Amino acid sequence: MNPNGAIIVQSNLEIMVEVDSPSYEAARDAIAPFTELVKSPEHLHTYKISHLSLWNAAATGLRAPDVLERLESQSRYPIPQSVITEIEDYMARYGLLRLKKDDCGNLIMESDDKIMFVEICKLPEVAEYVKEFIDDTHAIMDGERRGHIKMALTNAGFPVEDLAGYTVGDPLPINLRKTTLSGKAFELRDYQKEAAQIFYASGSEKGGSGVIVLPCGSGKTVIGLATMALIQTKTLILTPNISASRQWIREICDKTDLTIDQVKEYSGEVKEIGPVTVATYQILTQRKRVKKDENANETEELELSDEEVKKELANFPLFSQEKWGLMIYDEVHLLPAPVFRLSTEMQATRRLGLTATLVREDHKETEVFSLIGPKKYDIPWRILEAQGWIATADCNEIRIPMEAELKMKYALAPIREKITLASTNPEKTDIVERLLKHFDKPDDRVLIIGQYIDQLEALSEDLQIPLITGKTPNKERERLYAAFRDGSQKNLMVSKVGNFAIDLPDANVLIQVSGTFGSRQEEAQRLGRVLRPKSDGGAAHFYSIVTQDSKEQEFAMNRQLFLTEQGYAYKIIKRGDWDILCRSPEELAARQ
Repeated sequence: MNPNGAIIVQSNLEIMVEVDSPSYEAARDAIAPFTELVKSPEHLHTYKISHLSLWNAAATGLRAPDVLERLESQSRYPIPQSVITEIEDYMARYGLLRLKKDDCGNLIMESDDKIMFVEICKLPEVAEYVKEFIDDTHAIMDGERRGHIKMALTNAGFPVEDLAGYTVGDPLPINLRKTTLSGKAFELRDYQKEAAQIFYASGSEKGGSGVIVLPCGSGKTVIGLATMALIQTKTLILTPNISASRQWIREICDKTDLTIDQVKEYSGEVKEIGPVTVATYQILTQRKRVKKDENANETEELELSDEEVKKELANFPLFSQEKWGLMIYDEVHLLPAPVFRLSTEMQATRRLGLTATLVREDHKETEVFSLIGPKKYDIPWRILEAQGWIATADCNEIRIPMEAELKMKYALAPIREKITLASTNPEKTDIVERLLKHFDKPDDRVLIIGQYIDQLEALSEDLQIPLITGKTPNKERERLYAAFRDGSQKNLMVSKVGNFAIDLPDANVLIQVSGTFGSRQEEAQRLGRVLRPKSDGGAAHFYSIVTQDSKEQEFAMNRQLFLTEQGYAYKIIKRGDWDILCRSPEELAARQ
């Protein structure tokens, strides 16, 4: 207990953190590995301890005594006994059950606790996978259902540690370059090397599946390349879109000794398979035929059996017919449901997930944990910022009013329409213009991003800034991205296709005019677009324009949760302060 501590631990597993306390930052960083921020008003932030957050912490090496010591050192009051019990109980469950292979190749589940083992094996959701009991602590499981077993056990509250090992994929010699194709020196950063080594675990069954969580701009792709160089095997890389796939291909050819003949794209435009194949999630979820029943809905589709799913998906053979030794899931927080289903079949293949945040708006974090693997490595964003690996970020929320006519229309509108009206408030155009005037230096590169195509098209026409949407041909996208990189195009507008996996290292300003409801992961991804370290050491600037006293303002509070958890603070700029958007940096410095 610490009388000056910044946190109060409550018996419902919630933690109140006093923002104004001198020890706030130390307390926030201490509890971040095993909690999730759920509310962040001005003075008291609320964090939640969940079973999944405790298991992810356990997978990175934290143990119950470590967690309790952190809580006790930062807590103003004694930790409730029920919380201590819950932490000790649930963290102890990770690894209590283990999956292994015996000499005959059978999948064996084992435990050191006889009573608990028998009790769990008798659970209906687990019993269907038990083929035969060897003794009171060992059972032969259905080897074809390894992923299903892991999901069932996690849902039952007893996550199993998978030590059953992996198949050896076709060998592929891969070496990292010391000099890139452009002539720049290339060397892994310490944390990139450490992340890859922790995942690989010297090739033992203790490694080989899990998720690396690092901010955008920190070089997660490079960690993927380092992992490929450690494992030396044929690799399948899954990405959110074609732009991301082609970025991976460029990075592989630039930073490894693999040639373009060895690295192939498998997408809606190109369908080639090579020793390293980079495919999009969309192509893997493509159906063989259109649904016959036009009234069938998505829920009904997802109720297909696994065998039916495999038959329905046109490109499933890409998973099953090649001898992959490693699968990399880029932006794993975006993994579509059918790919989760397919991943249950791939448990004997090493699986590396890369993401900036484990937050999923569909709440499928449990599926990521069970089927891709637990969190293996992460570093708080602000630590990498302090070390200079990502740019210092300045986050701002600009609140604008509604004019009288819009306010009346908003008051009478149904909920969905309220969100659209607030998000597309025409007053936002003036703020964007002010910001563009403010960031007009030769080195400034401004990205404008939004959710509503009509809004973006109108802005694009008014401001004479090119717009990239989902309908923009890939050749035109690449041309505009290249022009933005070389400086011939200073400002660029993108729809939600710009949320992830575009490499625009010189972008230093991002203006968000609208977003997808209260999506925390989208907010994190968008800030990530401008976090790559700048050649001049300059800061990144993030502006979210929000309609005041509206649903959009409510969503903005939720969107900011993950970044607040990482230590970022949003400055609120209201109408009376708009003049600062037109001041020069020198004027602002003098004002301070």
